Amino acid sequence: MPDIEPFSPRGMFHEGWSAEVDDYAIVCGWALKGKLFIVGDVVGGLYGFDGDTGKLIWKQDEAHSGGLLAMSIHPNGEIFATSGQDGIVRILNCNNGEEIKAIKLGKGWVEHLSWSNGGLYLAVAFSKKVYVFNQDGNEQWGSEEHPSTVSAISWSNKNELATACYGRVTFFDIANKKTNQKLEWQGSLVSMQLSPDGDIVACGSQDNSVHFWRRSTGLDAEMTGYPGKPSHLSFDDSGMLLATSGSERITVWSFSGNGPEGTMPGELCHHTEPISSLAFSNKGLLVASGSRDGSVVASFLKNDGNGDPVGAAFAGDLVGDIAWRPDDCALAAVNAKGVVTVWNFKVRTSSSSKGFK
Repeated sequence: MPDIEPFSPRGMFHEGWSAEVDDYAIVCGWALKGKLFIVGDVVGGLYGFDGDTGKLIWKQDEAHSGGLLAMSIHPNGEIFATSGQDGIVRILNCNNGEEIKAIKLGKGWVEHLSWSNGGLYLAVAFSKKVYVFNQDGNEQWGSEEHPSTVSAISWSNKNELATACYGRVTFFDIANKKTNQKLEWQGSLVSMQLSPDGDIVACGSQDNSVHFWRRSTGLDAEMTGYPGKPSHLSFDDSGMLLATSGSERITVWSFSGNGPEGTMPGELCHHTEPISSLAFSNKGLLVASGSRDGSVVASFLKNDGNGDPVGAAFAGDLVGDIAWRPDDCALAAVNAKGVVTVWNFKVRTSSSSKGFK
């Protein structure tokens, strides 16, 4: 149960709309240029809401038998993909939720999927292998078996895909069907985030650390001291700041100048329980965080990673996912009770922001 008392939206958060889905909401995202908001719950239900009013536009019951695990919305916002415990990847139409293609990979969980930059490819992690499909669901490439289960995938550009597993991050050139680079480190990698230019690779580790590499130099470093696993990582759109979870605090590393090696990270202490979701705004240095205590906070950061809260709200229960609208004028959160909340957000980029009352 949350350790904080419910409170009304504060600061730059303003009332928007709310709705409910049938079970624990675990994924969400904006489609159709912000006109549609899609939510997926743990039992496989999918819901499309009007982005402005919260009216339910369409619903799909049990899209995945056994449960939903992942969702990725195509960059053009017209289609999206989901995967689940049934070993199936589904490509669906955002406008009406209707299925376009079902890709059956076999028995097992499909935990990760991601559209490429530009949307030409859909990458899917299935146990120790990764497959890449086109928009029509036709297979374009498949990897050999990784040393262990693939724990994360991410695109560095429109043709290059990164995969993480125990002890290794590998970059594949999908167009030319070859391996570009392998970065090795003996540890269990549980999360991965690439900087926007694809040069910095940051991974959260099972041993409560963040390990990162600079691809251009081959040098790597490790940030230790986290109380828990850094399962949530987020770069700002410039690649200067990396926000990380791992406790009730957000730790922010700055890659400005010679950092982050030899520097102190910024810390944001706004929650009473561990961070459960984390996302930078699409533009600028606003970072939003959701917590197991049900609170959602947006903070404006400085170049050194420190910053001040500019808005906060109570989502009602453990925050399963958060998502900025494409124009950053609204922030959405979904929670463990199936509640969907969208707050209007008054954008302010001035560095003079000094918190809220």
